[in-house]
Amino acid sequence: MRYDLDDLRLFLHIVTDGSITAGAHQMHLSLPSASARVRSLERQADVALLIRGRRGVRPTPAGTTLARHARDVLDRTARLESAVASYSRPPTAPLVLLGGGSAMHRLVPRALVSFLRAHPDVDVTVSESRTPQTVRMLADGEADLGVVLDDEARDCGLRLEPLGDDSLVVIGQAGGILAGRTALTYGEVAEHPLVGLEADSSLRRWIEKHLGPHAPAVRYRTTVASLNVLVALAAAGVGLAVVPRRAVDLHQSLDVCELQDSWARRHHLLAWGVKDRASPTATEALAEHLRQAALSEPSSRDAHEDTVGRLPSPDG
Repeated sequence: MRYDLDDLRLFLHIVTDGSITAGAHQMHLSLPSASARVRSLERQADVALLIRGRRGVRPTPAGTTLARHARDVLDRTARLESAVASYSRPPTAPLVLLGGGSAMHRLVPRALVSFLRAHPDVDVTVSESRTPQTVRMLADGEADLGVVLDDEARDCGLRLEPLGDDSLVVIGQAGGILAGRTALTYGEVAEHPLVGLEADSSLRRWIEKHLGPHAPAVRYRTTVASLNVLVALAAAGVGLAVVPRRAVDLHQSLDVCELQDSWARRHHLLAWGVKDRASPTATEALAEHLRQAALSEPSSRDAHEDTVGRLPSPDG
């Protein structure tokens, strides 16, 4: 049994609006034409699909089932048409997006998922890059957008806009060394065994740069490449860890303390390249997806106040 796609679209509009008249209007059809199409669907299905009443229509159980499957068919058809159409368009240079390790943890992946789904004809090259290198590449026209840190990008001459909080906190096993504490200095943190990121990671190098030559001696029990692994090790009690607040999962059982050092308070900025390497429309669209991804993260001051202290376990 085959259904006409336009008939399925009409039926979905009717079910959504509860009115054949409204469905006809959405499909730019006359009321008699829309009614005839619905009757044709019912004959094809050999079952009533709508219950007609004085105040409109509502689907029968069979109509509800048809509507559910119609949505799936139309969604799949749209994805198929989009995927095939992308091959018929002339190839364009991919957008180039740069960001540090913290931005690559959740912010950039979340923005990429939504952007690439919405724009199947646009490709994106993503690279991890420290702020100084990102600024140079944007200024040289080698990248379109970058997520940079405020203290290293300020006065760089690029177009900048606030993107979100990226302050650092110290985390440890729930009920462990940090129990009852709300804030520590890095010097206090360094008195305990730590777990950290690898020495060449952007976050590790950023911390060591701000600590300077008189940094306290630190014992790293181990170093890893991933923020996810680092948080998991700290939660398991292997050692304390200094991480961006955005890396902390609100559902993970952890003790979280604010890092009191002034350099721990930092913010992400969205930085723009000096010239459009790709479509300005595509660049702006990716920027908007980055903004929306930043807004969806629990990195505001209110979220911080909720997370400082012990975070609840998934069971409450």
